[in-house]
Amino acid sequence: METIKFKTNIKCSGCLTTVTPYLNDLAGEGKWNVDLDNPQKILTVESDFSENEISTAVQKSGFVAEKI
Repeated sequence: METIKFKTNIKCSGCLTTVTPYLNDLAGEGKWNVDLDNPQKILTVESDFSENEISTAVQKSGFVAEKI
């Protein structure tokens, strides 16, 4: 399992509520986290999925995830 980090535009708990079903379906509950205190809003995902698959899941929820 690999840990991948992304810079996102997920800004608040409402945004997290929107993206949660997409990331839970892909990576699994408890396998991802967004650091809302970090200015870059870092999404950390522990998964065997590719960065493209994770980024696509975030984009489907209406947000952007750029690998860092």
